Amino acid sequence: MFKLKNKDGNARNGVLSTKSGSVETPFFMPVATKASIKHITTDDLVSMRNSVIISNAFVLFLRPGDEFIKKEGGIKNFMKYHGLNFTDSGGFQMYSDSFLIKTTDEGVWFKSPFDGIKHFVTPEKDMDIQLNIDSDVAMCLDVMPNFHGVTKEEITEAVRKTTLWAKRCKKHHDLKQKNIAKEKRQLLFGITQGGIHPDLREQSIKDLLELDFDGYSLGGMGMGEPKEGQYKMVELQRSMIPEEKPMYLMGIGSPVEILEGVERGADIFDSKFPTQNARRGTIFTSNGKLRILREEFEHDQKPLDENCDCYVCEKYSRSYVRYQLQQKEGVGYRLASYHNLYYLMRLMEKIRDSIKKGKFSEFKKDVVEIYEKADLENKEKVKKKKSKTKKSKK
Repeated sequence: MFKLKNKDGNARNGVLSTKSGSVETPFFMPVATKASIKHITTDDLVSMRNSVIISNAFVLFLRPGDEFIKKEGGIKNFMKYHGLNFTDSGGFQMYSDSFLIKTTDEGVWFKSPFDGIKHFVTPEKDMDIQLNIDSDVAMCLDVMPNFHGVTKEEITEAVRKTTLWAKRCKKHHDLKQKNIAKEKRQLLFGITQGGIHPDLREQSIKDLLELDFDGYSLGGMGMGEPKEGQYKMVELQRSMIPEEKPMYLMGIGSPVEILEGVERGADIFDSKFPTQNARRGTIFTSNGKLRILREEFEHDQKPLDENCDCYVCEKYSRSYVRYQLQQKEGVGYRLASYHNLYYLMRLMEKIRDSIKKGKFSEFKKDVVEIYEKADLENKEKVKKKKSKTKKSKK
């Protein structure tokens, strides 16, 4: 299922094998919540050499329905995407204010934001949904508290309930696939919780290790927690789970945070961060983040990144992409999103290559320095602009 091939410090390169094929780690998954990535087609994914995406089982259960997708031949056939597909249980969405009604030990009561209809999802129901969708890798139903405004007691309760549900997910998932050959089964990852409290996170990891999942996800990160707290939780989880088990750092998608995660032993990443940032005018480049909506790029004829060979950089200018984003045109969102995802696909390739060559630390150091320098320059530009605005008002 997972085979570790190379290590450079704690950075790992391996191969995750599923019922639909294999993929080399570490890798990043673009988020296809509703069986699509905003402004990106499946042909785009092929052209950017993407191998894995993640969809949201809960959202797909609401519309068009997991039974509908099953009739379509599963999510791959429905999307006409033949890479690997992960599904998230939907725990994150269930706990947003627009969805959640209440939770019990039995499951989650929530209302659909589409039509207001109430639903009750149990761990067993969640497994059935993901099996109907027919993803390659499913996630357990978990309880994911917010980082801000939540007490340690509430996080303790989330850990308890997450363990309770993980046991039920694993039991039901195994039962439903007992007559299927092992190599043809959907894989199941457990999700640990505990916030940035080492004692709670450690308890969650211990509880889930007893269930022997195919992989272990680190949940509850990317919620505004201090970066050092996030990094310590990654180190803790990697130190506790077996080497032959992949670790998935959920919700992380910035270039620097991915590099920090890889350095600490994370194998898998996902986030809407690259495409969301693209739509807001933040472009990932070999020289750090480019704030394309700034006035200085109004007539800039250079590509988004002079060191990038994606079709956007080969054909379009910064001026054009900037204008389209300013006008909130779909083509602007598409071009910026494609470039950011293409950049991350190439970054992951370089990360894997650097691990194989034993040069990951040097590679990481170079990229992080570039991004930190660009961030400082961007902050200085913002400061100068504010100062100039104040003077003009006097």
